[in-house]
Amino acid sequence: MIERPAAGERAVIVQLDFGQLDIEDQLEEVRLLTESAGGTVVAEVRGRRHSPDPKTYAGKGKVDEVGAMVAAGQADLVIFNHELSPAQERNLERALKCRVIDRTSLILDIFALRAASAEGKLQVELAQLEHLSTRLVRGWTHLERQRGGIGMRGPGETQLETDRRLLGNRVKLLKDRLSKLSRQRGVQRKARRRGDVLNVSLVGYTNAGKSTLFNALTHAGVYAANQLFATLDTTSRKLWIEGAGNIVISDTVGFIRDLPHSLVDAFHATLEAAIDADVLLHVVDSASHARDEQLAEVNKVLHEIGADDVRQVIAWNKIDLTEAGPGVERDEYGSIARVRLSARTGEGLDLLRSTFAEYAQAKAEARRKALSNTDNHLNISTLQ
Repeated sequence: MIERPAAGERAVIVQLDFGQLDIEDQLEEVRLLTESAGGTVVAEVRGRRHSPDPKTYAGKGKVDEVGAMVAAGQADLVIFNHELSPAQERNLERALKCRVIDRTSLILDIFALRAASAEGKLQVELAQLEHLSTRLVRGWTHLERQRGGIGMRGPGETQLETDRRLLGNRVKLLKDRLSKLSRQRGVQRKARRRGDVLNVSLVGYTNAGKSTLFNALTHAGVYAANQLFATLDTTSRKLWIEGAGNIVISDTVGFIRDLPHSLVDAFHATLEAAIDADVLLHVVDSASHARDEQLAEVNKVLHEIGADDVRQVIAWNKIDLTEAGPGVERDEYGSIARVRLSARTGEGLDLLRSTFAEYAQAKAEARRKALSNTDNHLNISTLQ
């Protein structure tokens, strides 16, 4: 397992600029990630490079600058808001004389803190173990020089192979358990889809306000906070809509830029709620400077899990922080495509309920037509 930082652990964060346009937003994001993991940012190191340094990612001069910040701030660890190779991580730890973690390890740690359900914990452990498998050598640096000689003919390679085998067995066990849970939930979802009930899944960038909106609609009491990844486990509730009856609405885990593939794979079972939905309510923080990039990142993950063909309605949330008023926008076919609202103040929630009613009625009408066509086909077949 990845060692989890203790609350209040002092961190130096490193953000390098390779020509990105949203560098300030990325820096703010890693600050929030660090705080969400329980850390305290004592210093920030920035720099520009054309490409990463193969040995230390940042280059010798920048590593020396980071080392000075670590000493001045009495930091416990250094967090790179980038993906480091195992070799780069080891080289940095040797040079800086403290723990170094990358963006993937930080996100995995937050997921470990937030996982509440048994399935969520299994998914996090699977992602952690798969990430750790590339870094097993980290704990055996004293056995790296396996060239023979007195005192060097040890069991290092054998020990590593044993660790990898045990880790592989555990990964297989976790995958089997998650597969079983996925099949069970698949049966439940198919039963729901056979009915007239509209299924809506909330998706969006982390901290866009999905859980706050979910609570405002359903009064479910789901944990909602100004933190990244406050919600990991999918929660579903029935919601009564005037003129349409009950619908099922689900709150899902938030997405983020450069979400580790191991997490996307591990949480595939949880994200299946999005794949099987009739409508995806894509919640967007309309007050964020990076809202367009965040929207694109969510669509990228939806494509990865095979949910990019599901109908989307955009919910422009947090209008209380902008000058926009509540309202709806329709597409060229007359369907509601966007709703402007504030989950915190409740502005525009009536418009969102009306949107759900329209889509629920459209689904019910399509189902009636399908049943009618089936009955007509059966009658014709009987006459023949």
